[in-house]
Amino acid sequence: MKTSKIIAAAALSLLAAAGAHAETYEGVHQVVSANSRADVLAQAFATAHAANQNVTNGSRVLASPASSVDRATVRAEAVATAHAPNQNLDRKAFVNSVVPEQFTRARPVTQQAGL
Repeated sequence: MKTSKIIAAAALSLLAAAGAHAETYEGVHQVVSANSRADVLAQAFATAHAANQNVTNGSRVLASPASSVDRATVRAEAVATAHAPNQNLDRKAFVNSVVPEQFTRARPVTQQAGL
């Protein structure tokens, strides 16, 4: 009988604690804005009539970035990388995902001359 009173007291205290944190309804709040209706209407009109408003960012043409490397150097690096013997190595193919050193060493310049 004593344990049933303890359980009942605990349940009542939980209900009291839950009731203490209940939210109150304060009604609908008034909208507060720094802009007048005329300002909002003018902004909406300007946005609706803006040029290219329905063009996605993916289809916009951007200016090419400035580069200090000339085209021939970039092409030579690309060709050298494409002809590298270790370009298709996958780290997952090796033990502990570590590529052995013999696969990562650079080729001597005499072997690269045939590009």
